[in-house]
Amino acid sequence: MNRAGCALRWYYLHRPESLSKEQTLNLPLNQLDLHPLRSELYNELHSRPFHVLPCPAQVTHIALLTTPEQRAAQFRHWQDLHIMLGVDEPADDVSCYEATFGSLRIRREMHMEFASYTFINLDAGDGHQPFQDTGISSLPKGWLEKLTGTVVAAFHIDLQQAKNGPESDLAQIRACFEGERLVGSSPWEGKARVWGSFKLHSDGFGRFMVLNRDMSDSQLGRLTQRLMEIETYRLMSLLSLPLAREMTPSLNDMDQQLAVVTQSLADNRDINEREVLAELTNIAARIEAFRAHSTFRFSATRAYHKLVLTRLEELREDELSGHLTITEFMTRRLTPAVETCESVKDRLEDLSRRVDRASDMVRTRVELAIQSQNQQLLSSMDRRSKIQLMMQHTVEGLSVVAISYYLVGLLKLALDSAYDAGFDFNKSLVLGVAIPVVIILVFVGVRLVHHRFIRLARRQ
Repeated sequence: MNRAGCALRWYYLHRPESLSKEQTLNLPLNQLDLHPLRSELYNELHSRPFHVLPCPAQVTHIALLTTPEQRAAQFRHWQDLHIMLGVDEPADDVSCYEATFGSLRIRREMHMEFASYTFINLDAGDGHQPFQDTGISSLPKGWLEKLTGTVVAAFHIDLQQAKNGPESDLAQIRACFEGERLVGSSPWEGKARVWGSFKLHSDGFGRFMVLNRDMSDSQLGRLTQRLMEIETYRLMSLLSLPLAREMTPSLNDMDQQLAVVTQSLADNRDINEREVLAELTNIAARIEAFRAHSTFRFSATRAYHKLVLTRLEELREDELSGHLTITEFMTRRLTPAVETCESVKDRLEDLSRRVDRASDMVRTRVELAIQSQNQQLLSSMDRRSKIQLMMQHTVEGLSVVAISYYLVGLLKLALDSAYDAGFDFNKSLVLGVAIPVVIILVFVGVRLVHHRFIRLARRQ
């Protein structure tokens, strides 16, 4: 036996399926430090498997915006459906759960901000009338009406074999859509025909028709799921369009106010900086309020739009003569709406940056005015200091005279006391000679004290 054959025989003898429990526990991988989320990461790609749908079938898809409180109520309502249909209810709420109740199959999927329910009637016979019976026809009466959440998307998809359906009779197909203008294409190299109107009909639901020509149940399930995702994500991406239209007039007003302020700054007008800063602060507060209210919605719109474009590419559509394809319809209608939301978001960011720049210019003007005032104040203080210095010199001269006067008086008393004690000298002569000496000594002493304080000030 060659080396390849020996390796293959060793694999079949020692593959993990053939090992005992003790041998499996001793595998080298189990002795390594495994990430606690490793299993979840592997299972994530399998959490939302594609549908496998027979043909014919009737599908109804509903997507609802939900809050955390509504999600808990929806799960309890989901459990009630199992009880009503005599099936054990699920114990845990998972992101994707599918259950089959006889000829009715239901899938519940939880997304970031919405929940989706897909109802599939597997008992649709050949030759049935499209949209007469739907995926929700077999639901217990009153269950759907009590479902919590805000409905965004709700539409029926009718799956038929092309040979049994109205493939070539456009009048019959248009009648199924209540005479609305049709959008149609031939996806996947002509293996099916897809018709839709992208409008609400008399029952409040949208409608799609899929005529299967040469697709397996797995391929038909993938096609149907892509149609459901395209329609759901299309509607979710448009949720921000009314918000963008509502914000536009306010943005126009703020843009005009900001233009007036900027022009006044450019013209170097005499403005009240405090009032201008208050106005800019008010505009900035309004912009931040709009951003807080719309940032998530605009970001979600961009993400949903990318998903729609990705799903459209996966359809690989061919044109049906005389009709817009789904991709052409979306490109013409959806893309401008998304671009409008993007432009409003960009405008918010641009206004925020412009307000910051205008505020910086006003603050610069205020700082320059403060610096000019400080310079004037320093000049005034310098003049006052010079006046004080001149006054100080005058006071120093007067203080020398005053101190000398008191010292001469004390000296005269001392001379009188010495003369009365018997010392013989000319008091007037001694006193006259002492007066200039005292004045000189006092002047020198005052100057020494003055210079000493100057040296201390310089050291500090």
